[in-house]
Amino acid sequence: MMQDSMDDHPPSALDSFNAQLNSKVQQWLDWSTPHIMARWAVFGGLVCLYALRVWFINGWYIITYGLGIYLLNNFIGFLSPLADPESDGLDIPTTMGEAEDLSGKPFGRKLSEFKFWCASARAVCISFFMTFFEMFNIPVFWPILLLYFIALFVLTMKRQIKHMIKHKYVPWTGGKKKYKGGPAATKLSK
Repeated sequence: MMQDSMDDHPPSALDSFNAQLNSKVQQWLDWSTPHIMARWAVFGGLVCLYALRVWFINGWYIITYGLGIYLLNNFIGFLSPLADPESDGLDIPTTMGEAEDLSGKPFGRKLSEFKFWCASARAVCISFFMTFFEMFNIPVFWPILLLYFIALFVLTMKRQIKHMIKHKYVPWTGGKKKYKGGPAATKLSK
């Protein structure tokens, strides 16, 4: 009975605003789902805007380093298969024939392209927001961070490429195959 009286209160203005904002954000995400190139163009613009801000204010390099590590981690998740063949003892289908033999399951990613984009864009926006607060401007010697990030990137990608070669998989495709009809197909269409 006490629970019913608590549920009878109308939502506060903050709750209503939050619900409307979440609804609008979800609407934009749903709209952007099929527009892959536009989404990545917006992401590129966000990264350029962030890089320009960091360049002109000459600081917040530790935030940029953290953003780079996070984006690298997301990229590795995007390139990695859902089931790791080394730990699970599974084979990764490399051709459609092999995929049909293995329960009809094609290459599955740990992190889908949309989730990769969404998490990366959110991280860039949060990092951009953090550059407005002096408490996040920790003084560091940025060339060392840059060299460390480059070394980390090269070693991580080398390991990932070796894994891809060892298990014979390519995590991206050229899209859906387009078939051109042969002589029999042109006779049928006439």
